[in-house]
Amino acid sequence: MFSQRLSASRRGARLARRLTVHQLDAWGVQYGSDASDTAALIVAELAANAVLHGRVAGRDFALRLTYTPDAIRIEIADARGERLPVLASNPPGGEADTGRGLLLVDALAVRWGVKTEPGPGKTAWAEIEVRIR
Repeated sequence: MFSQRLSASRRGARLARRLTVHQLDAWGVQYGSDASDTAALIVAELAANAVLHGRVAGRDFALRLTYTPDAIRIEIADARGERLPVLASNPPGGEADTGRGLLLVDALAVRWGVKTEPGPGKTAWAEIEVRIR
């Protein structure tokens, strides 16, 4: 398991993605592989949501990764338990700047969801399959 707290900023979200591919490579999930690229995209989307919608001034968000030979579990925890992400029933229009992140997570993850933390906060999680060749 890998865990890191990061500042709830755009820089923190970018660092979460970079730490993810680095840690996966250390675990044997090669940089640039389908699993690494998928995990990086999911972390980018969930971390962006944590920074944009789950930010509380002075509070960090947390990245947690768990790796097994068959799956990678990604968790992003933030401080706003009252703002749960919801998958839009209708995709946003072509001109919309936002609203596609969870659609990507839903398409790429085997399963995903949100759990509330004891006290304030929530954790958005996603699991992807690993196929190491």
